[in-house]
Amino acid sequence: MRVVLFHTILINFFVSLGDITQKGYEKKRAKLLARYIPLIQGVDPSLQTENRVPGTSQATAVVSKQQKSHSTNSRDERFRSDVHTEAVQAALAKYKERKMPMPSKRRSVLVHSSVETYTPPDTSSASEDEGSLRRQGRITSTPFQSHSNVEPWLNRVIQGSSTSSSASSTSSHPGGKPAAASSTATATAAATVLADLMAHIQLDNHSAPPDVTTGLMEHLHHERPQVASVRGVPRGYNSSILETGDGVPVNSRVSSKIQQLLNTLKRPKRPPLKEFFVDDFEELLEVQQPDPNQPKPEGNQMNVLKGEPVGVVTNWPPSLLAALQRWGTTQPKAPCLTALDTTGKAVYTLTYGKLWSRSLKLAYTLLNKLTSRNEPLLKPGDRVALVFPNSDPVMFMVAFYGCLLAELIPVPIEVPLTRKDAGSQQIGFLLGSCGVTLALTTDACQKGLPKAQTGEVVTFKGWPRLIWFVIDGKHLAKPTKDWHPQLRDASAEIAYIEYKTSKEGSTVGITISHASMLAHCHALTQACGYSEAETLTNVLDFKRDAGLWHGVLTSVMNRMHVISIPYALMKVNPLSWIQKVCSYKARVAVVKSRDMHWSLLAQRDQRDVSLSSLRMLIVADGANPWSISSCDAFLNVFQSRGLRPEVICPCASSSEALTVAIRRPPELGGPPPGKAVLSMNCLSYGVIRVDTEEKLSVLTVQDVGQIMPGAKVCVVKVDGTPYLCKADEVGEICVNSGTTGMAYFGLLGITKNVFEAVPVTATGVPVSDQPFTRTGLLGFMGPDCLVFVVGKLDGLITVSGRRHNADDVVATALAVEPMKFVYRGRIAVFSVTVLHDDRIVLVAEQRPDASEEDSFQWMSRVLQAIDSIHQVGVYCLALVPANTLPKAPLGGIHISETKQRFLEGALHPCNVLMCPHTCVSNLPKPRQKQPDVGPASMIVGNLVAGKRIAQASGRDVTQLEDNDQARKNRHGILLKLTDVLQWRAQTTPDHPLFLLLNSKGTVASTASCMQLHKRAERVAVALIEKGRLNAGDHVALVYPPGVDLIATFYGCLYAGCIPITVRPPHPQNLATTLPTVKMIVEVSKSACILTTQVIMKLLKSKEAAAAVDIKTWPTILDTDDMPKKKLANIFRPTSPDMLAYLDFSVSTTGILAGVKMSHAATSALCRSIKLQCELYPSRQIAICLDPYCGLGFALWCLCSVYSGHQSILVPPLELESNVSLWLSAVSQYKVRVTFCSYSVMEMCTKGLGTQTDMLRMKGVNLSCVRTCMVVAEERPRIALTQSFSKLFKDLGLSARAVSTTFGCRVNVAICLQGTAGPDPTTVYVDMRALRHDRVRLVERGSPHSLPLMESGKILPGVKVIIAHTETKGPLGDSHLGEIWVSSPHNATGYYTVYGEEALHADHFTARLSFGDTQTIWARTGYLGFLRRTELTDASGERHDALYVVGSLDETLELRGMRYHPIDIETSVIRAHKSIAECAVFTWTNLLVVVVELEGSEQEALDLVALVTNVVLEEHYLIVGVVVIVDPGVIPINSRGEKQRMHLRDGFLADQLDPIYVAYNM
Repeated sequence: MRVVLFHTILINFFVSLGDITQKGYEKKRAKLLARYIPLIQGVDPSLQTENRVPGTSQATAVVSKQQKSHSTNSRDERFRSDVHTEAVQAALAKYKERKMPMPSKRRSVLVHSSVETYTPPDTSSASEDEGSLRRQGRITSTPFQSHSNVEPWLNRVIQGSSTSSSASSTSSHPGGKPAAASSTATATAAATVLADLMAHIQLDNHSAPPDVTTGLMEHLHHERPQVASVRGVPRGYNSSILETGDGVPVNSRVSSKIQQLLNTLKRPKRPPLKEFFVDDFEELLEVQQPDPNQPKPEGNQMNVLKGEPVGVVTNWPPSLLAALQRWGTTQPKAPCLTALDTTGKAVYTLTYGKLWSRSLKLAYTLLNKLTSRNEPLLKPGDRVALVFPNSDPVMFMVAFYGCLLAELIPVPIEVPLTRKDAGSQQIGFLLGSCGVTLALTTDACQKGLPKAQTGEVVTFKGWPRLIWFVIDGKHLAKPTKDWHPQLRDASAEIAYIEYKTSKEGSTVGITISHASMLAHCHALTQACGYSEAETLTNVLDFKRDAGLWHGVLTSVMNRMHVISIPYALMKVNPLSWIQKVCSYKARVAVVKSRDMHWSLLAQRDQRDVSLSSLRMLIVADGANPWSISSCDAFLNVFQSRGLRPEVICPCASSSEALTVAIRRPPELGGPPPGKAVLSMNCLSYGVIRVDTEEKLSVLTVQDVGQIMPGAKVCVVKVDGTPYLCKADEVGEICVNSGTTGMAYFGLLGITKNVFEAVPVTATGVPVSDQPFTRTGLLGFMGPDCLVFVVGKLDGLITVSGRRHNADDVVATALAVEPMKFVYRGRIAVFSVTVLHDDRIVLVAEQRPDASEEDSFQWMSRVLQAIDSIHQVGVYCLALVPANTLPKAPLGGIHISETKQRFLEGALHPCNVLMCPHTCVSNLPKPRQKQPDVGPASMIVGNLVAGKRIAQASGRDVTQLEDNDQARKNRHGILLKLTDVLQWRAQTTPDHPLFLLLNSKGTVASTASCMQLHKRAERVAVALIEKGRLNAGDHVALVYPPGVDLIATFYGCLYAGCIPITVRPPHPQNLATTLPTVKMIVEVSKSACILTTQVIMKLLKSKEAAAAVDIKTWPTILDTDDMPKKKLANIFRPTSPDMLAYLDFSVSTTGILAGVKMSHAATSALCRSIKLQCELYPSRQIAICLDPYCGLGFALWCLCSVYSGHQSILVPPLELESNVSLWLSAVSQYKVRVTFCSYSVMEMCTKGLGTQTDMLRMKGVNLSCVRTCMVVAEERPRIALTQSFSKLFKDLGLSARAVSTTFGCRVNVAICLQGTAGPDPTTVYVDMRALRHDRVRLVERGSPHSLPLMESGKILPGVKVIIAHTETKGPLGDSHLGEIWVSSPHNATGYYTVYGEEALHADHFTARLSFGDTQTIWARTGYLGFLRRTELTDASGERHDALYVVGSLDETLELRGMRYHPIDIETSVIRAHKSIAECAVFTWTNLLVVVVELEGSEQEALDLVALVTNVVLEEHYLIVGVVVIVDPGVIPINSRGEKQRMHLRDGFLADQLDPIYVAYNM
């Protein structure tokens, strides 16, 4: 399939170039695809959809038993109403079946069964309403007729026509096949082009995402290769948005007069120089404009509703403890609580007498028997943690009432099982803030807690130190006869603290007073009609929420008997609660929707249960939007077993307001239940509309009954001031009653906001003089004062101004054939903020038997369903292996912990699908190039703005001439290097010039002036006699770094030949290194190769023959044993402009080029370096560089001969076996000036980081170093140079010593710090301004700031100017432009540029288009800027600093802006600790990010979201493809620079062997 796509893309490319006609294109395409058609048609039929019109669905469809038994196994009832499921299937039927490009994954990463074991999914359960839309023999999609506005460009996408070529210099790459899924991805992975899918996914959205390509209107890139491009949307697509002159979007309906006024008010006092330059670096994120057609609430403002009055009961106890005392003493034998074991057997029944006596014992013990330093450990009002398992309600109840009797405040929490429990740390913070020092627990529970070596319970992460006290009988003391607890009347003091975990994971404690507790029991008793000695079955967690309120507090108030069903029993036997209702003839049961659903799955085994005793089935989570389906399905099945419809009583509650509303049975005066079928689209705007036409996106909700007795309720706006909502508007429900919580413990600020809200009318008048409590429930008031809840504030996700409920999204996902691929109820939906908006993330646990392709197919269908039903895109969909999501205490998923893991990159998914292209629609507008701003206007603009033209020069060479006149001839012209060498051989024959060190640090070879001269003569004789070469012939020197290379170089000059230094091939890696050698030899037209015997054998070996044609080598001479012959006469060039040598190098963009260096330029280069570094014969410098090209070659081979100083040569390759070699040599020879490359510096930093102490003991001392210069052709790597300086500061290295140089092909030494002059300066620039070629200085640490270090001082004789890359006019200080250089040591031109000759015609002979048009400049191909600093140089002038930003060829032009790869890479490397290295490039206008993973492969997929997030946040770019590879895959050259184009070629040729490739949608 990859082959097909590759050819299709290639044909498309030729169409775009105009090399093939449309007719020819169709013909070729048809022919190409003919043999694959059967393969594509062979897609599993169960995965195809049919064009089916969904049947009209009632508010709630009632399903027959036969259907029911069939479908219960296929879907999660808890999250499902039949309406919804049908809607999802119908929505999916709208989509033609298509397959997204599956990510490719290395086999070792496959957690599940491999793709080869692909089996078609079972078609029986959920695929009946799907068939096929595809016609025979067609693989293009059929555009929807209903979306006429999209059809024209959609058609173009589908036909595959492309009118765009790549926008950046690095992205026009037709060659190579697209990196489709690697060998593990099956051929069926991507049958159709991606555009097809992308086009359909967002058709219903009102605002199209912005153009993610270049933003150039005429280049709308619609081609969609299978594996990764982006959807182009015409800018004019969204007609409801206009732009003002300065790019701010305005609504088209705004009056133009008002808009003019606004623009005038915004205008600064001084008119801007718009015609000269546009300050457009302030990238404005797109503000989502409100849709003019969005629904708006139209009803009247609602009133505050009042509940029925609280009834007066004559013998109502004054407090809950008084009720306990009453029943404990008057009815001691009455059963209070029955606990069950995991088999369902009643293990213990606690009577009211036992509860009273044990609670008394515990209260006495806590107050009197626990001491610390002879002081009581606890005093009334102290908080105490209650740590009891869900299986032990008896001990919990004793502990709870014991604390109340002792006037202590219980804080019930979950049992921490491990030190890393989800959310456990937050519970610890709560305990710490509450000042808890004592934890009560049971003997069994205490034994099960993790212990330290001392035998004590460990201190959990984030927890305070606790004393653990076991409350089993033997540990309790009997109270003395004179001790009696004080039973006070219910007061406003705190009774207990209930914990609550927020959406973000923080845990707060809600304080409930004695008075609230009593009032709540009273209200529940009245609302539920509780009477003495009733039996109640409780399935809920008795430590908090409805389980505590009904099963522990209100039950005691009314002397009820509670049957507590533990969670562990429900897991084993989901029917247990129904069996207990039946056997105990329970009148009331308190359950959740989940319990009803579980019992439905198991009900077939039980025929004899009866629910006729129930008068109330309280559904505690009745406020959840999906509870209605569980209620309906449960009634449908159990009505035949005695369950009456009116018994089901959903209720709504919140931790802050306790019970808000509950449905009453008719006998208690409740109105008939209500249901509403609401439009989900309107709900997302907060408006209630009963849905009439669109049956797809609806939400069916049931009422949760009437408000509680004695309460007042209103609905207020969610954000800002709590204004009352209109009658048809969704808002937050607020309650005013005596039954709510009091505060968040210790958090005064948010307490005021939540517990002391004052709702106001539209005119700002408070509705009541008493404060209301915000419940966190979203809903509205229906007829008969019924309360309807449509969601929770905690589950609210606001995307682009529209609100979505996490539970609704889960329900939609589960309606897409859930049982086959993911676990029911193991789905988490949450939002993460990326680029100033919420983005939806969906995480699900994948079944181990689901194949890779099945799961991916499910994911793509979920995306489509959510898009159709909710009209919102999912940002990230991740599948994780079974049982790996963090669990909440009683089952379920711990959402905030899951979110935390996602953001930290610790989720370890096995499948990921990111959809940033679909979701992110608030990117800044693509930049439009300003037309007609000519170079003259730029200069005038700069002058008017007071900006100087950016030009600078090094010191004047003529005033600096040294006294060493011997290097000039009688005409004052610089001598050639050959003359200087001869002169040195005569005057100082024994003066040592070169010293080569081996890996042991010992001297391997040396060369004095005379020795070098003699060896050069012998080489020259060999060339003339053995090689039969003439003057002007080219000679390739293939040597390892050493003195031989230098001697043969001068030998060539002596013979009049032109030397070319070539890096020898690597013996272990001939296949990749030898072709480069061969290419340089051929391109340079070398007539002869000089080398050593060893390399000569290698060049002619069998292994070499496998890599290149060894028969076509020119003459190869080895120089190991040359006869001692004197040269008759040394060649003298007739003119200084004659060619001295060729400098060949491969750029980071992969272009091989050779530049010509004349004798005059060579001498001028050496003179400039000599003057800058103050080099004299008495000096020693250490060089750890490769000697094959650029400044490395000049320093290694040329400078010592010219200046006479001694060069200590350290080959970088030797550092691989002895990392400290270079630094030891610098210390040993007390070198003041040393040169190295970034790769050497990195090796030292990584390899010696922990060894500085050892080096100091060995006597390594770097205090001698005055300047250590990094030779580079790139932006200075500040982080590396700073860490190097810090690391070796302990060895005496001065913080000021490290600096960088800058050179390039046209001039190998433009800047070099040298030994004099001011220290290099660092500035901070705004990265956003840089993208617009503007330079704006900012403070260190400000957002989007980028540190840039000066690249050394400009060399003597060098002039630099900053020119516009296109108009070639001079630029001002505030602009980023190309660095142009003029100097005597510029190279004289290209000898050849392999492959791209035409592009480089003007590199050496450029002239400015305005201003000084006479000077001839060389274009460096690097972007930079000049800044005049406050420092002064040696001449007393203010110093001009040159800052190099990056190579022009490497820049990525995306969205009309210029990005530098290194900036994106720096952000990506910071995203996760396991990212070792990163490289980015563009491909078909897509940003491709390659990251090296230094960690386990299970972390690979975590990186996809983190990389996408960080690039969006910091650079406003959407990543198209994320490629995860092993360390060392990103190629670097000898200078340590990334070879991004080589990497890109490897990616396109599928040679990277990636761990994972993710294609972002």
